[in-house]
This record gives sequence, C-alpha cells and structure tokens, in this order.
Amino acid sequence: MTGSWATFGADLHVDLAAAAGGRGLRAALTEALREAARSGRLAPGTRLPSSRSFAADLGIARNTVAEAYAELVAEGWLTARQGSGTRVAERARVRRTVGAPQVRRPARRGPAYSLVPGTPDLGAFPRAAWLAAARRALTAAPNEAFGYAVDVRGRPELREALAGYLARARGVYADPDRIVLCAGFAHALQLLGGVLRGRRVREVAVEGYSLDVHRDLLAGAGLTTRPLWVDEAGARTPDLAGLGPRTGAVLLTPAHQFPTGAALTPARRAAAVDWARSTGGLILEDDYDGEFRYDRQPVGALQGLDPDRVVYLGTASKSLAPGLRMGWMVLPPDLLEEVLAAKGAVDWTSSALDQLTLAEFITSGAYDRHVRGMRLRYRRRRDDLVAAVSGRVPVSGIAAGLHAVLDLPPGTERSLVQAAAWQDLALEGLARFRHPDSRMPAREALVVGYGTPATSAWAPTLAALTAALP
Repeated sequence: MTGSWATFGADLHVDLAAAAGGRGLRAALTEALREAARSGRLAPGTRLPSSRSFAADLGIARNTVAEAYAELVAEGWLTARQGSGTRVAERARVRRTVGAPQVRRPARRGPAYSLVPGTPDLGAFPRAAWLAAARRALTAAPNEAFGYAVDVRGRPELREALAGYLARARGVYADPDRIVLCAGFAHALQLLGGVLRGRRVREVAVEGYSLDVHRDLLAGAGLTTRPLWVDEAGARTPDLAGLGPRTGAVLLTPAHQFPTGAALTPARRAAAVDWARSTGGLILEDDYDGEFRYDRQPVGALQGLDPDRVVYLGTASKSLAPGLRMGWMVLPPDLLEEVLAAKGAVDWTSSALDQLTLAEFITSGAYDRHVRGMRLRYRRRRDDLVAAVSGRVPVSGIAAGLHAVLDLPPGTERSLVQAAAWQDLALEGLARFRHPDSRMPAREALVVGYGTPATSAWAPTLAALTAALP
C-alpha cells in the first residue's frame, strides 16, 4: 500500500507496497525510509513526522512506526532528540550510481566587478519604504484585486498614479485609459512589434548604436531594422524622410541616447514628429532613465510634442529594479485596441499587489524621494568616475543617466576590454552596440555603467577600471 501525509508543513511519501517484498509492515516501512535516506530523496536534516501522525496517515499502528524509527536510529540513518523530533542523520550519504564516477566541478563565477551598463544599484532598492507601501496597499486593496484580472490594461490605481506622475515629471500627456501596463520594455516592444506587423509595416528605423536585444525582438516580429546615424545631437532624424514607405516606425531614446549619451536636439525632435505626421508613422519613445539628470535642465518626453504619433514607453527598471517586471505604455488613441488585442484576454504582467504597491509608492511621494536620493548618489559616482579618468581619456554622455562613454584612440577598444577582464572587471565596448548595417564611421569607446556596482563595491570597481586604462 502507499501513503502520504501533510504534517509540519511538509509532505512525505513512502511506497510500502514496493518495499514490502513479502515482509511485514514494519520491515517494509523501515526499508522504505532507509532507501529514501540512502538515495538522498530525504536530505540530511529533514524532519520526519511524529510516530502518531505518520501512523494515522498511513493507517497503521503507532508502534509499527516507532519501531521502524528506532531501528533506523540504531543504524545511524536517523537521529532522535528531545524537542528536535526525528530527523535524517547528517552523515547519511547519497548513493553513487554504479559506473558513474562523481566529479566535483568548481563553481563558475563571473567577474568580481562590473561596469556593464543597463542596471541600477540593486542594493539601493528602498526595501523599508516599499514594504511600508505594500502594507498600506494590502490593507486598502479591494477584494476583487485578488481575483482574475478584469481589465487587461492593468490596475486602475496604478494607471491613475502613473498618469499624474508622468504628466508632472516627464511632460507626458497621459490619460489613464490609454496607459497599458506590461512586464517591462521588452514585453512592450514585443507587443508593439506584432501590432506593427499587423499594420503591414515592414521596417522600423532604429538608432545606429542601440541594444541588439531590441533589434532582435523587432526581427522576431518579422520586421527589418534600418539604422539611423547617431552623433553628438542624437539620432539623425531628418534622414527618416529618405527611408521610404516601408519604414512605418522609429525607435528612439530621445532624453539620453543609449549608449552614446546624447540628448536629441529640439530640431531633430521636430524632424521626427514631422516625419510621423506626414507619413502616418509611429515614434516609439524609450524613456529608460529619464528621471536621472545632473548638469542640465530636465528634458521632457518627446511624446508631449504629438501624443497621437508617439508611443511613450517607461519602466521601473532603472529607477527601482528590473526584478519588479513593471513597465507601461502610453498609447495613441487609435493604437489602444490593437495593443490590447495583442496582449490578450489574460493579463500576464506583474501581480495586482505589486501594481497596487507601486501606485501607493508614487502617490505617497516615496517614489519622488527615492529618485531624488538616487540622483544624488549616481551624481557622486559620476563625479568620482570623471575625476579618476581625468587627463587619461575623454568622457562624454554624462549630463544624465547611469552610464558614461570613455572615448579611446583607434584600435584600442578590444584590448582595453580584455585588460579590464584581467582586472576581474566586466566592461562593454561601444562596438557591442553598433547596428551591423550601420554606415557610420567606427567610434571606439567604453560604455561604463557606473550605476551597476553595489555601494560597497564602488571603490574597488573604480580602482579596477583605472588600472585597466593606459
């Protein structure tokens, strides 16, 4: 016979029929438990149920269980201590498979230090403030929030909070009804790629230096990407007019171009909007780190110039943490239904409680306080970086964001990335982000993500960088 039990918050299954082999119940139970410990199915230290509970669950006499336990204690498979219960002995070992030598491989680890861009200081996540917001959100949450999602756009509380915040802080025209929550930028781009393909768009213009994962997502939707030249004024958006009718959208990072760090100038912003209006095209605006600016006035979102032609895309990945899987789209009116259809009837985004927590975090002012605090922290790091490399390499793209660009002499980028690896430091060269079809002159540089290291690791990480530089 077989049995299972649920006591002490755990389940234990033993197959007495398989272990019996003509033996009595006690012998069968003893052998089943012995085999479970020998094979490693019951790990050392695992607590077994009391003899009374186990016997009741298996439908056998308590003495049968107690005698089986006693025999295994005597053999050394189990231990029994007052107040600690009966447990699998620590010296129990996993049985080795015959003919399969056990090889211990050293655990692989990454570099000790990292300046790879794209990640904030995860150790600075505002745990206490987030927990306080979660408690308030949980207390106030309506019962229906714990059911299946009714509105595929996401919780109305968060959409309302985002509409107010984005209008105030980023200059976005954001009607809560036109905000759709998603699981981050990649999720949003995947949805939009399918919508564009459904509209018979065949090509999307992208910045000549950009993330390959974004280009791959568009390619996965059946779209070809066309690179735009990028210089100190951002993407050359006047070139959009010459791309032809197959190009129906452009993906831009206007506030802080990734990875070069340039801000799209007013003239080039106007050129992008003029192109969209004259062709019926769409601008996909990636506002990935718009909250972090240091030596300049805030640069508002491009979406404010024409909410009917610009899709605004934002996330909490840089301001809070990518692990929240929290993003949002502010959509033109005529795009909303198509995006909702692409997203589907089931809401696969972050949990309702996380959405309610972020809404509370924003409306309580905790989000603004956190952003201001992180802005000061990242500015100090940027200043440390500039001081450390002063006189050795030119630095650009530092007026905003979480990364800087260190320009290098021709022919040195690859060797410096390797030199950093010898210092146990992960770095990315600018070539890593170059579109394969770009005709721009090659620019050699390091893209330094100074937001990435934990506070405790910042000083040694900076030391490793300066040791790698010539």
